[in-house]
Amino acid sequence: MAPQTYDLSIKHRSAARRPHFALAALLVTLAGCASMAPDYDQPASPVPQTYADLSAGQANAVRARDLAWREYFKDPVLNKLIETALASNRDMRVAVLRVDEARAMLNLQRSERFPEFTVGGQTARSRVPGDMNASGQPVTGGDYRAQVGLTSWELDLWGRVRSLEDAALQGWLATEAGRQAVHVALVSQVANNYIVVRELDERVQIARKSVETRQESYRIFSRRYEVGATSKLDVTQVQTLLTQAQSMLAQLEQQRAVQLHALQQLLGADPGVSPTGAPLNENIMLAELAPGLPSDLMMWRPDIIAAEHKLRGANANIGAARAAFFPRIALTGNFGTASAELDGLFNSGSKAWMFAPTISLPIFDGGRRSANLDVAYVRRDMRVAEYEKAIQTAFREVSDALSTRHWLSQQLEVQLVARGAQTERARLAQMRYDNGSAAYLEVLDAQRDLLDVEQQVVQTRRALLASQIAMYSALGGGLDPSDPLTNTHNSSNSDPSSSQL
Repeated sequence: MAPQTYDLSIKHRSAARRPHFALAALLVTLAGCASMAPDYDQPASPVPQTYADLSAGQANAVRARDLAWREYFKDPVLNKLIETALASNRDMRVAVLRVDEARAMLNLQRSERFPEFTVGGQTARSRVPGDMNASGQPVTGGDYRAQVGLTSWELDLWGRVRSLEDAALQGWLATEAGRQAVHVALVSQVANNYIVVRELDERVQIARKSVETRQESYRIFSRRYEVGATSKLDVTQVQTLLTQAQSMLAQLEQQRAVQLHALQQLLGADPGVSPTGAPLNENIMLAELAPGLPSDLMMWRPDIIAAEHKLRGANANIGAARAAFFPRIALTGNFGTASAELDGLFNSGSKAWMFAPTISLPIFDGGRRSANLDVAYVRRDMRVAEYEKAIQTAFREVSDALSTRHWLSQQLEVQLVARGAQTERARLAQMRYDNGSAAYLEVLDAQRDLLDVEQQVVQTRRALLASQIAMYSALGGGLDPSDPLTNTHNSSNSDPSSSQL
């Protein structure tokens, strides 16, 4: 009979524990209820389905997202400058820290889903005078406790805590996308500043060469005037041409110094290299980029991705505001031992416990919850407008870059022809003057126009390169998946590791 009695006792004790396991399972289930946030509907794209057809002859074009910035920019000096900026630029550093802050805030909010257990002890000794008790004798007593406590833990029946966690998650993802947007913008800014410095270098060289040539002309004409071989008017005309070139050179040198200062601020550190004085050309970067479709922007542009995550976060906040209309249930309790004497704290019969569930529902709050829900809806609608505006801005930037590249290419072709014509005109004017067939004023006009068109060619070539940089940035190019510095989180739907809780 003993074995049979033993088996029955085991079954009895297992049956006695079933309500406890059932209660624990129920609490876990209730604490993880679904959110009351409305279903998320992605707003329709507020832009045309295609760009204007300005991409004829670009059969070999590639997508911006398929080219990391190291592959797109082929100038080793520029690549070195971009590396320095990504490592030392203060705006980039702040953007990275904001991601860390948002991740910590998410982990903080996520901790609200789990109960908080504490362990502690308490001791107290007191003496009551005899005239304050029925015995008439002074009484000295003690109270000793050791317990594990459950701090007030909300059962998330209506998904309020879960909605707040979803909002924090979307905030973290939006901040990460914002960091990527700063990265893309920084790459573009460094490249633009670099080609401006290169442009000014080339224009300075042209102006300096012109100054040297006109100084020699002024010396020759001054000598001729001294011997009576030319008039004072010719000398003053040559001097005027010289001072114009000298003034232009001084202005260009000043602009170059300012541009270098701006580039150094972008880098945030000593670049270690300086832009070369070589002429600008299209070999600084790949020539052609495929714009794709406007719908691609919503998948690749970091600012649009950030705007959508903010919209999703606002949608989750509506769920939290809705859940506030329902009762909030919280659990508080503790379990341990208690005794009037320290040596009896862990004796048999000293077990002590307390379980105090609470339920609360405001019956009058002056419309606070309703107003809070209205605010959540309004903020969601604001995020919709911001998301649509981000798409419209991206569409315009790509369209502007396409049209700018198209028309600047034509302008450059025309100006190159004009430069050839002006060069020939200056040569012929000098020959006519040398043969006595024209006044020197004709030579001055030809040289002045030649200098202007040479400057315009360099400026247009730089503007054309800038349009290609703008296209690369507008299409979401500039990130490098292989670079750990720029790849904190590859997926826009990723989640921080639970080990960070």
